[in-house]
Amino acid sequence: MKKKDTTILLVDDELDILEIIGYNLTAEGYNVVTAQNGVEAIKKAKKHKPKLIILDVMMPEMDGIEACEKLRLIPDLSETVITFLTARGEDYSQVAGFEAGADDYITKPVKPKVLTSKVKSLLRRFKTQEQTQQVVKLGNLTINREEYKIIVDTQEMVLPRKEFELLSLLASKPGKVFKRGDILDRVWGNDVVVGGRTIDVHIRKLREKVGEKKFKTIKGVGYKFVE
Repeated sequence: MKKKDTTILLVDDELDILEIIGYNLTAEGYNVVTAQNGVEAIKKAKKHKPKLIILDVMMPEMDGIEACEKLRLIPDLSETVITFLTARGEDYSQVAGFEAGADDYITKPVKPKVLTSKVKSLLRRFKTQEQTQQVVKLGNLTINREEYKIIVDTQEMVLPRKEFELLSLLASKPGKVFKRGDILDRVWGNDVVVGGRTIDVHIRKLREKVGEKKFKTIKGVGYKFVE
């Protein structure tokens, strides 16, 4: 993915933040589009179809949480990565953001080098054709979707079906927080009636087999795979 072909939508009602962050991203070679509220953000997102949206939480007219929920309903933006800008200590905003469909968050104030590093990491999550690959490599982990097997370092193992499907789902977008309800729908579907503890048990087993640090719990929301 070439930077010059990568559009980032930056949304904040504070002009100085738009200017500082926009300048640093433009200097890195990205195409930066800006908006000052949620309503404007939705219009520009539909027009420019950005690969990444950096969205402030507290804004006039329409806040970031509501804007994120509406953005997630737009089919053309289904693969767009959305991250929130939050002030330090706003844990409630982070949880609300994940529930609204955000992939991550960036804490303000943010240093330019930290920002650009974070953006590069977020853009790696943008998936198109890669999602259909039968063999996916993530660090020391290889997932073979066709044969329902994985390789951790050099150790090959075959996982039970639901463990494999859960791992495959979480690893399809490293860093994205998958809500518990979405996990149940996409992994278990209508097969059987299961409870939330079912996910916890399967995550515990995956941690034992794949690695403790590969899976992070977002309390009250769900889980994400850490690359």
